Amino acid sequence: MSRLEPESLASHTDRLYRAAWALCGSRHDAEDLVQETFARVLARPRLLRGGDELAYLMYALRNTFISGRRAAARRPAVVPTPLEELPLAGRDAAVVPEAAFAASEVLSAIAGLEEDFRLALIAVDIVGLSYREAAGALGTREATITTRLYRARQRLARRLEPPAEIAGSREGSATSGRLEDE
Repeated sequence: MSRLEPESLASHTDRLYRAAWALCGSRHDAEDLVQETFARVLARPRLLRGGDELAYLMYALRNTFISGRRAAARRPAVVPTPLEELPLAGRDAAVVPEAAFAASEVLSAIAGLEEDFRLALIAVDIVGLSYREAAGALGTREATITTRLYRARQRLARRLEPPAEIAGSREGSATSGRLEDE
């Protein structure tokens, strides 16, 4: 058993932030979730059985997210912010707006997945855990992670697929351009 050292938490901030963003679907909520997770973890000394800090922190992040969701369900509903008042997708939006838009679309689509699929996708593709580590963090078998990850990727691809009329118009314009050149 090893002790979780507070100094080592900073090395996992980026991966936890990406996982939190995918869970929440919002950059600001993700920042709050990571901060709340660190506050809970640092509140008292933690001993790690396997010595894998990232898997433990992912598990803590997931539990903090679920606890927050349960608490929010007990509170009265709040009026949502109008679309015009929402901030840009990320800090890089002014530099590379296409990349910021794409990242925002992908993370929003991930947030819309069912919880089991979303958690498996976040653990493996965003946080970078192995299938075995993800299974341990999510309390399931490795084969289950494999299946959930496959299905989550399929559903994500369908959600990010352009509508048929847009895809058809792109193909038609590409075909007509080639005919004109010949």
